[in-house]
Amino acid sequence: MKKVKIETSFDVYDAIEEFDIPIQNLIHKAAEARKKAYAPYSKFLVGAALELENGEIISGNNQENASYPSGLCAERTAVYYAGAEFPNQKILRMAIVAGSTLNPTTKPIPPCGACRQALSEYEVKQNAPMELYFMGTSGQIAVSNSVENILPWIFDKTVL
Repeated sequence: MKKVKIETSFDVYDAIEEFDIPIQNLIHKAAEARKKAYAPYSKFLVGAALELENGEIISGNNQENASYPSGLCAERTAVYYAGAEFPNQKILRMAIVAGSTLNPTTKPIPPCGACRQALSEYEVKQNAPMELYFMGTSGQIAVSNSVENILPWIFDKTVL
C-alpha cells in the first residue's frame, strides 16, 4: 500500500479592491450576471464571467426549471458559450459570485462538482491552467491558480 497526500492552497483576499482593475472588472461582471440568474426554486443565484485570451469577456448565470434541480449552473453556461462561439480561444480566468436571496452569503463559494468537472475538461483541452476567483455576495474572495487545484485527480479524455 502507498499513501498519497494531496494538498491544495488558495490565496484569500479580504476585499475586491486588493485586485488589479481588470480582475475587479471581471468580478463585477460576474456580480452583474448573478442579478440576471433565474433560480425561483433554490433561491441561490450565481453569476460567472470568464476572460478569453483574445480579451472577450463572457458571462453566464444559473438557470433553473420546474424539474428542479435540473438546470444549468452559471459556470457551465459561460464556458459552454465560450466553447461554442470561440472554440480556439483559451480561458484565462473566471470569476464567480454566488449567494442566497434569503440569507447573507459572506464566505467564498467555489464551483459545484459538476462545474469543476466541466471546467477541468476545458483546462485539459487548452493545455493551460485557468485562474478562478470566487466569492459569496460579499466578504472574502478566494483565488485558485487552476481548476486542478480544486479538483485533483481529474477524470478526463486521457483515461479513455
